[in-house]
Amino acid sequence: MSRRPTLFFSFRSPFSWLLVERLRRHVPDAEERIELVPFWEPDPAMAAALAERDAGLHYVPMSKAKHLYILQDTKRLAGRLGLEMAWPVDVDPWWELSHCGWLQARRLGRAPEFYDAVVAARWGRGENICDPDVIGAAASSAGLDPEAIVAAGEDPEIRAEGLECLVRAYEDDIFGVPYLRLGWQRFWGFDRLDDFLRAFDDGARADRPAEVPRAVASLVGAYDSDTAGGCG
Repeated sequence: MSRRPTLFFSFRSPFSWLLVERLRRHVPDAEERIELVPFWEPDPAMAAALAERDAGLHYVPMSKAKHLYILQDTKRLAGRLGLEMAWPVDVDPWWELSHCGWLQARRLGRAPEFYDAVVAARWGRGENICDPDVIGAAASSAGLDPEAIVAAGEDPEIRAEGLECLVRAYEDDIFGVPYLRLGWQRFWGFDRLDDFLRAFDDGARADRPAEVPRAVASLVGAYDSDTAGGCG
């Protein structure tokens, strides 16, 4: 099993946005050290493709009461992080537009920049990221061709990659985002980030080669600096 940590994220989720913000503050190179996998509610064609793979979503739509609580809670958390937040209104959302756009941006080497532009539009300004004009503007601000990013939502190759992300989420029993995995350990939700960071830091220390004592390093031939196996 790969030891590389994984983060399942969604542009829809405010808790995903807030967790990534905190994660980056603790791990500035998080996108290089942690694999990001997008997760979203699929459109009918994607849902049918999931069903053909005997997959789906481990996800239950929230009640109005829970939605209103989350609105209050996320504003409180955003304020604690020093962030301004505008709550968007999602009408007839099509999440493939932003998430497949992110997959295309990743192929073009601009995933972090596009991610920042999308969350700024959605959570900073309350814009509708299911609107092609909004995503096109986000792409432009990220240094990407807006037409290529907007087209990704309908691109068969990108949608196939997106399907694999959703199948993986299903097979990994991901029932909500943000969801972090580190080896056999699982961490669901914003409130579990500190537990993940402790495990992540412990793993980084375990992987770090032991330093050679300065007194020993100064002695020629005092330790073996050759490749594994000796004479090689």
